[in-house]
Amino acid sequence: MTGQSSRTLFGALLIGCLLGGSQLGAQQRFVQQDSGQDAYAPDIEHQVAILQGLDKITARISPIYATLGLPTYFGSLEIVVRACRETPPTEPPESAVFMEVRELPPQADRDREPEMLFSGWMFASSPAVSALEHAVYDVWVVDCEEPVSASLSGQGALETISPSSQ
Repeated sequence: MTGQSSRTLFGALLIGCLLGGSQLGAQQRFVQQDSGQDAYAPDIEHQVAILQGLDKITARISPIYATLGLPTYFGSLEIVVRACRETPPTEPPESAVFMEVRELPPQADRDREPEMLFSGWMFASSPAVSALEHAVYDVWVVDCEEPVSASLSGQGALETISPSSQ
């Protein structure tokens, strides 16, 4: 065997051992997680997203309580929250909100269609990952409220029970 081919073979064996070892370690971690209770707990769904809005002109921060599916207004923005989820208490805390933000046209120009500014997930722990980019307003996620509890009905179908709002 030549020197070049032996180095290539040695490199391939080394990479194979490293990859094989890491795959084995991953399988062992998977087995440990799989044998534990509640290793894969589902996210907790909520009905209300707590957001904060910043008006950059007045430098005022305002809390925004947005109910799922209903338009909520902040300045000239229309915010519609489609989902609000939190991790279970056994995992590191994280709130995530899927929302759509549109800018409404001024009163003098009501014939114009609203402009879609943002559609996607925002995360409370890392607002810069997916942020609303606007010249006047900033909106970010703070938390979720009013969990939706799910239970099994008599036929075995999953039905949603909404908590009473106060």
